Amino acid sequence: MSRKIQIKIRPDGTIEAETLGFTGKKCLDLIPLLEKLTDAKVVDSDYKQEYYEEENVLTEDDKVVNKNT
Repeated sequence: MSRKIQIKIRPDGTIEAETLGFTGKKCLDLIPLLEKLTDAKVVDSDYKQEYYEEENVLTEDDKVVNKNT
């Protein structure tokens, strides 16, 4: 799934943003950007299941092992 940010502006002026395709705490890195784009401050956060999942990051030291060979 590609990473996306869905922003909703409600009739009362409140703004709701949802990150899609992010795992782990990477979504929190977007808060300063969203605040700047919307000229608003975050007052509440709800965390989806993806927030609690570990983000898999490969480094040069990681090796791929094929167990079928």
